[in-house]
Order: sequence, then C-alpha cells, then structure tokens
Amino acid sequence: MTGTYVQMAVALAFVIFLIIATGFIMKKKQTRGGFMSIIGYQPFGPKKGVAALRVGKEILILGVTSNEMRLLKTFHEGELELQEQDGFHNRLERFKVRIKAEDK
Repeated sequence: MTGTYVQMAVALAFVIFLIIATGFIMKKKQTRGGFMSIIGYQPFGPKKGVAALRVGKEILILGVTSNEMRLLKTFHEGELELQEQDGFHNRLERFKVRIKAEDK
C-alpha cells in the first residue's frame, strides 16, 4: 500500500518536472530573435486594429479584425523612419535620475 503511494508521488513529481522543463525550453526558444517581430499595434475597438510587423527587411502594415488580416502597405527597410519605443527600462532609468535630482 505504501509502495503504491510512493510510486504515485514519484510519477507526479516526474510529470511536474516535465511540464516545468517544457515551459522553460519553450520560453528560451521564443525569446530568440526571430524572423518576424511586432513593432506596434493600435486597437480600434474590440478585436479590431492595425499592426506593424517587421519581417526580414520589410515592414508590413496589417489591418486586423476578428475574421481576417489584410495587408494594407509594405515598406522596405530605410523607407520608414521608426522611433524607439519607450520601454520599461528607459522609464525606470529616467525615474531614477529624477529621484536623485530631487534628493540633492
């Protein structure tokens, strides 16, 4: 009886380990710089919007609805000037600078 519980606990631990390992591997594969990346998305209502994707050396502007995606415009690299998006790291650095300035 006790052997059955031990066997079941080991099997459960093994399955949990497999789930965690698979998640870790999938996350690592996903963070690699891929061929396609999302530059931005502007929603225009529920399940509607415009997306900008970088695919290789082209930038695609797509109209997205709940039923379809439609190519609106294609830009080649150099045709379109993109601004750097203000990410969390940049905001945090500006906040730190502001706090240091207020302390002085």
